[in-house]
Amino acid sequence: MKMKLIRTLAVLAVLGLVVLAACSTPDGEPQPNAEPVAPSQVMDFGTLYTQNCTACHGTEGRGGASIALANPVYLAIVDEKAMYNVVANGARGTSMPAFAQSAGGMLTEHQIEVITSGIFSRWGSSHALDGADPPSYAAKAAGNINRGQLVFGTYCASCHGSEGGGTRKGSAITNDSFLALVSDQGLRTTVITGRPELGAPDWRGNVPGHPMTDQEITDVVAWLATRRAQNPGQPYSALNYAQHSEK
Repeated sequence: MKMKLIRTLAVLAVLGLVVLAACSTPDGEPQPNAEPVAPSQVMDFGTLYTQNCTACHGTEGRGGASIALANPVYLAIVDEKAMYNVVANGARGTSMPAFAQSAGGMLTEHQIEVITSGIFSRWGSSHALDGADPPSYAAKAAGNINRGQLVFGTYCASCHGSEGGGTRKGSAITNDSFLALVSDQGLRTTVITGRPELGAPDWRGNVPGHPMTDQEITDVVAWLATRRAQNPGQPYSALNYAQHSEK
């Protein structure tokens, strides 16, 4: 009889806890965390970066198909407003899409601010330049193509080949597909900041003791731009079309 009473009291206690838990939330309101957060309400940098940036710029900004954002030299020369504009509106003629809702993307202005400010606060460094005076982020003058070819031979050919076709030490940077996917500003940025994740030095390290000047960078970008094919892959597509027409 005593054991039966104890069991009854235990059941009543459990039922009481269930009732209290149910009464702790007003009628008609969901339990905490019962519904997922709307995409436009996500404000966590890690989540936003992973969902929107990792595929191209790599986990923790370490680089991938595109440049590493966790490069203190890059973050020391790029303006935060300029980065915001690229994230919001994309880079025309490249694979960088627009993420702002106003430009057809999925992110709010606040979310883009979270991404850009988070990149600088997490991966930037006040000591990245070691007192050096870096070239400007954007070109200040027109480039000279002929001088650019000479600059390429001095600073770039040892790794990328005399015509930019690549060697065992460096990739082909006059490749049609590569040049079709990168803007002139993208080329300039890479020359200045390097690709540390690929072992490529910044503007100070191509020829030790002889950093590239602002104008030399402008000139070499001008020369590289002339190597860009007007219709990348056209010989292949034209050939395929001709073969298809003959059948």
